[in-house]
Amino acid sequence: MPSLSDIPQPPMDCPLCPRLVAFREEQRERHPDWHNNPVEGWGDPDAWLCLVGLAPGLRGANATGRPFTGDWAGDLLFATLDRFGLSEGSYEGRPDDGYRLKGAFISNAVRCVPPQNKPTPEEMRTCRPFLDEQLEALTGLRVLIALGQIAHQSTLKSYGLTMSRYKFGHGARFELPDGRILIDSYHCSRYNTNTGRLTPEMFADVFHAAEAARSA
Repeated sequence: MPSLSDIPQPPMDCPLCPRLVAFREEQRERHPDWHNNPVEGWGDPDAWLCLVGLAPGLRGANATGRPFTGDWAGDLLFATLDRFGLSEGSYEGRPDDGYRLKGAFISNAVRCVPPQNKPTPEEMRTCRPFLDEQLEALTGLRVLIALGQIAHQSTLKSYGLTMSRYKFGHGARFELPDGRILIDSYHCSRYNTNTGRLTPEMFADVFHAAEAARSA
């Protein structure tokens, strides 16, 4: 059985994207007690499900060092993982809360927090090899959920696919070249949940579809 140490991770203090490096350094000056580094993928190394997010949130993963931990999006995400038996322990919004994922892994299209939460296309391209390596190392992976259009696009490019043939849509389902299944979801962001674009039940429907795809 693989261990988390078998999953490739981006280097701490990665120098590849100058704009993101400068933003990290700015945050270090403002918040020296925050993580302020690339955020590693996290979860069960034997996962059947991988959630692909956009990038670390400024006051969430960029501060805590664990994906979706400490921000609004994590509240809905981890509550849904709990509902589907994909976690153990109690999520308390901090990396030392003892909370663990079971059967699930979280990765990101971009590993460093971008200004205004908007990575550039070049930053997405530069960071994509880290996603590629993690998807390859997750040998038990059957289903991917892309959280938002940028995650959808990055996942497609990891497989050499184009947006024109695989258009993003909440609940859309695609078979990937290696037999894995990609399912799209609106991102579980504060904006999407506050406006009703994404409800808890809509989000749960995506996980029901993931379970069905795993069993097919």
